[in-house]
Order: sequence, then structure tokens, then C-alpha cells
Amino acid sequence: MNETVHFILTGGTIDSRYDGYFDTVVPRDHSILPAYVDGLKLDASVVFTEVCMKDSRTMSDEFRSQVVEVIANAPESRFVVTHGLYTMGDTAAYLKSHLAKSEKSIALVGSLVPIDGFALSDGGFNLGYAFARICTLAPGVYVCANGVTLSQ
Repeated sequence: MNETVHFILTGGTIDSRYDGYFDTVVPRDHSILPAYVDGLKLDASVVFTEVCMKDSRTMSDEFRSQVVEVIANAPESRFVVTHGLYTMGDTAAYLKSHLAKSEKSIALVGSLVPIDGFALSDGGFNLGYAFARICTLAPGVYVCANGVTLSQ
């Protein structure tokens, strides 16, 4: 593939870490996904923009507008947006309404288990699936997970 895929990182479980004090996963201070993707040695050009590192329950329209701004101003036409599952649908709808006339393809992706630190994470599969799908999808906003692509 010769077209660059732009990853926009917003946190979510896929990019979280286990915190024993709270006995749950919490967003990292900074994303580990650039190092993860770089380690895959893809035969593709990728770039990364970290917008925020949020549990999606705290994702606000302020951060969604920052995602819209990155997409609108980026030269790339294909995007993978990492996001938490709780409000992924809200963000997909927001992106669709604010990028309605855009000719860009956007796939939101997340996971139930963090990509790092857990042997049976769905994160790696979901991230790879979203990457593969965004390379062929028509312009629009999609949610990609568990081998399924949903159109917003």
C-alpha cells in the first residue's frame, strides 16, 4: 500500500494499563501504540497524532472537535482512531456530522482488554483489522472490531 494511514490516538482500554491500586485499567499518560505498530514492521506508511488519553466515559465534544480538526487539516485520507468502547458510537456520530462533506475514510477501533500486559487481548486483532479495512473502505465513518465493520 502506498497511501499513508494516519492513526489518531485518544486512549480507551486498548491503550490503557492495569492499576493495582484501583484494581482496574486506566489510561496511560502517553500512547504505546506507535511503538506497537512500529514493531509490526508493516509495509506501509503510518503517522500518529495523540489527541488525548481518555477513558471514553470522559470523552467530551472538546476532544472530539480536536479529532475533527486533525482529520480536516491532515493531508492523509485514511484514518484509524483509537477510542474507548463506552462512547465510541457518540464519537462516530460526531465525526460523521462534522465531516459530512469530507472525502476521508475513518475507522474507530477499541478493545475490551488492553493491548499491552494481557495475554488474551483483543486489541492487537482489532487494531490490525481496522488498519486492513481502512485501506479499502470508501469515504465515511466506520467502527471496526471483532472482524466486523459497521458504517455510521
